[in-house]
Amino acid sequence: MSAEATNPATPGPVAGPVAPAVPRRKARARIDLRRLGRAALLGPASRGRLPDAIGHVVDAHRAHHPEADLEPLRRAYVLAESSHRGQMRKSGEPYITHPLAVTLILAELGAETTTLTASLLHDTVEDTDVTLDQVGEQFGAEVRFLVDGVTKLEKVDYGAAAEPETFRKMLVATGNDVRVMSIKLADRLHNMRTLGVMRPEKQARIAKVTRDVLIPLAERLGVQALKTELEDLVFAILHPEEYEHTRELIVGNVARADDPLAEMADEMRKVLREADIQAEVLIRPRHFVSVHRVSRKRGRLRGSDFGRLLVLVNEDADCYGVLGELHTCMTPVVSEFKDFIAVPKFNLYQSLHTAVARADGQVAEVLIRTHQMHKVAEAGVVALGNPYAHPSEEQAASSDGERADPTRPGWLSRLLDWQEAAPDPDTFWSTLREDLAQDREITVFRPDGGALGLPEGATCVDAAYAQYGEDAHACIGARVNGRLATLSTVLRDGDTVQLLMGQDPASEPSREWLDHAHTAAARIAIQRWLATHPQQGEAAEESVTQFRSSVEESGSPSVDADGPAVRLAGEGPLGRPAASVLVDRPGATVRLAGCCTPVPPDEVTGFSVRGGVVTVHRVECAAVARMKSAGRAEVDVRWGDTTECRVTLVAESFVRPHLLADLTEAMALEGAEIVSATVEPPTQQRVRHTYTVQLPDAALLPGLMRAMRNVAGVYDVTRAQPQTQGA
Repeated sequence: MSAEATNPATPGPVAGPVAPAVPRRKARARIDLRRLGRAALLGPASRGRLPDAIGHVVDAHRAHHPEADLEPLRRAYVLAESSHRGQMRKSGEPYITHPLAVTLILAELGAETTTLTASLLHDTVEDTDVTLDQVGEQFGAEVRFLVDGVTKLEKVDYGAAAEPETFRKMLVATGNDVRVMSIKLADRLHNMRTLGVMRPEKQARIAKVTRDVLIPLAERLGVQALKTELEDLVFAILHPEEYEHTRELIVGNVARADDPLAEMADEMRKVLREADIQAEVLIRPRHFVSVHRVSRKRGRLRGSDFGRLLVLVNEDADCYGVLGELHTCMTPVVSEFKDFIAVPKFNLYQSLHTAVARADGQVAEVLIRTHQMHKVAEAGVVALGNPYAHPSEEQAASSDGERADPTRPGWLSRLLDWQEAAPDPDTFWSTLREDLAQDREITVFRPDGGALGLPEGATCVDAAYAQYGEDAHACIGARVNGRLATLSTVLRDGDTVQLLMGQDPASEPSREWLDHAHTAAARIAIQRWLATHPQQGEAAEESVTQFRSSVEESGSPSVDADGPAVRLAGEGPLGRPAASVLVDRPGATVRLAGCCTPVPPDEVTGFSVRGGVVTVHRVECAAVARMKSAGRAEVDVRWGDTTECRVTLVAESFVRPHLLADLTEAMALEGAEIVSATVEPPTQQRVRHTYTVQLPDAALLPGLMRAMRNVAGVYDVTRAQPQTQGA
């Protein structure tokens, strides 16, 4: 790797990575690379003594891991220094200053000893005569694996045509151990800090790659301390004028005579002290990019917009205690409340977010978390230790499949699943870029209490593939918060999603699903299925075709295929009532109204129409009210002893192959004769069927409706609602 030289004129962020150690310790100034270089030139220390050059690393490491064995660090430094001896950075400093600086960044974040050892050696295999086998012999398989992974990362040219396959292989290695990516991110941060001697066009190219690939990865790994500084460095290179304007805003705020955040912090300390809650209230200045975003959103900035208040407590329960006291004693901005403790973010982040307002209009955003939550919020997976370590029984029991390994965030586990299914490297790469561009994620819940992490804008299609993988091909619909929903329904954070799966093994995804799929897992699975079934038509068209075939084969009335719906012609012998109806008019012909299809024991009434015919309606039919208001006289009618009946039923279902054939078969098994049927064109993966059927006994109607509902894909069957047309 070619690390870049230091340029003191390069603008830096408001603050570098902050060590989230507990208890808090005094902040240490950034390492002086020139002094470090002079120390490195002195060569390795005597055996058994730690070299002076890694004193900063040791101090930072011991703050997080007081009992750590420092011998591997000493030996790694000796090997790295001797291997890189004579190599210089472009600024004239010894090359060893680069791996030392990278290791210091990770030590400040709380990385464990193995990661720091690999970090010191991360350039040796690429830039010196040291081999991977030598690294493995001296430091073990873990360090060898990490150094090998970082070496492969360094060979990735993010702008090259061969990039997709290389990057794909890199992510596979990263997924096996996220410490590889942690070292890469720290390496990129140090190089971005020292990018000033490069030509402007090369600075811009490196900054764009950092923005498009590495910053999103840092976000997903939860390493906020690295992400925010990388954002500021990229901002300074790609948007120098806006960066300078933002810097002036920050400098102007520092010069203010009053500090509303400090005043509100004092008020909070008083409130919590009186409530006997042990808490630490800190002011966290916003970094450059955050200030820039707020200024674009709100226009003129108030003093409280330049930072947020951080409240640190000891226990989870104390977080909610703090929240209650602040909302009781101060004016809360309810719309700003978010609970990321009960529902952590996809990158392990946990915190309560709220905001409180003063009478003068100043509003302070407040973050409430435990010390451990703060450590993870700053360092993400770096703070979680060794992925090779066996999980505790408690961790194993609490796993719901979304993040079985606590050092592998859910998004990375999903990525490892679908990268194997991607049909080619270019598809993988384009899909990965889309996935990384999703900077917000939502959490939806399964009926069993489990959770699914999905990108903002995800639909029920995405939820299906996130939960069931390729078995989601059989999904026929969903219930969102208890209500039936199409698979195209966009989900919101906190929704409960029940996915309805068909029982037919021939169930298949629709081509329309691609329009509603936002996740890589869903899109790749659907594309793979379509690629292997190139002749397969839309499920809805096939269902209609199968229905026509089943009708024709059964000898039922012919199908009218000219209109927009499938219809069976024929209403039976004209004038024959579908059930025995008695009317006090000798010689009158009785006909059941088609608008409401009454059956025993419905309450009915009748009206005379032309030709001496009496039509029978259900009393709640809209036509009855209309004819009454027109002054039409009612005719007394009642059911006779014959229980044969004709009734119109409406079935609503999701689209799937063989549905209509299965439905008509179920109706036939219940003794129903289909007199007429209409199947409307499907919309949003739903289809509506209307059947008029003849039953030998009205008592069979409940069983018929139950049998129809039991057909896979059918979610509701109802009697036809009374219509408004007259008799």
